[in-house]
Amino acid sequence: MSALAALEPQTYAARLSTLEALESEAIHIFREVAGEFERPVILFSGGKDSTLLLHLAIKAFWPAPVPFALLHVDTGHNLQEVLDFRDNVVAKHNLRLHVASVQDYIDDGRLAERTDGIRNPLQTVPLLDGIANGKFDAVFGGARRDEERARAKERIFSLRNGFGQWDPKRQRPELWNLYNGRHAPGEHVRVFPLSNWTELDVWRYIARENIELPSIYYTHQREVFLRDGMWLTEGPWFGARDDEEVRTLAVRYRTVGDGSCTGAVESDAADVQAVLAEVAASRVTERGATRADDRVSAAAMEDRKREGYF
Repeated sequence: MSALAALEPQTYAARLSTLEALESEAIHIFREVAGEFERPVILFSGGKDSTLLLHLAIKAFWPAPVPFALLHVDTGHNLQEVLDFRDNVVAKHNLRLHVASVQDYIDDGRLAERTDGIRNPLQTVPLLDGIANGKFDAVFGGARRDEERARAKERIFSLRNGFGQWDPKRQRPELWNLYNGRHAPGEHVRVFPLSNWTELDVWRYIARENIELPSIYYTHQREVFLRDGMWLTEGPWFGARDDEEVRTLAVRYRTVGDGSCTGAVESDAADVQAVLAEVAASRVTERGATRADDRVSAAAMEDRKREGYF
């Protein structure tokens, strides 16, 4: 046995850098799920967190292919740059992608368009149907505890009942990095390998690994208008009101999602090092700064999570 292998776990962990420890934990979680579950799936939108998640999955099983399919809940209001990036990544790595379309549910009457035009809350039903139709028993997500207070309550293995609902009281202890994946037929487990990462950790790792992201994460010129303190862009979802001035600004996105509720921030960060400096100086999480759907109430995210949303 080598001297390193003989070290106590705590001593070994202390010798790892923060990024090395986070990477090691995430890879361990991927392999644990592969051993415990029959049909896992990775939620993949093309955003920075799900792209990082896929990068870690590739590392976890290299040189074998990733043994999981991908699932994307497409609101129909996604920015085209992100959809193009998603499709390029799927083709590059020869992955299987399942798409659950909110627009399909609206078209056939299973869902109704909201009066405010925001579709993020409409993702829950297509997500749960996609999980049920694919018979997926473990669903990887890129949620992090630093994003939002409800997500801070989440364990790494989060049991969902037969209706896909989350009950905080059914959270299981996760002592010594031991994860309990036991579930009844019809239930599934949401798995969050990035739980202990922060936004700054994500960007430091992206810089270290030279991970490609959609171009909108870096500064670019875009026509935007100010609404409720956020710079929104026009699209098929809606446009500026008569009293809202459309301006062309240098902006970037800290998070990507439904274009009707995801705002940009003014920025001249053209590369990953500039973004790192910007994120390090920020005192507001990316969801708090740029997601209108989280501003509905203090418990907006938790209410959606209880219904089956991530």
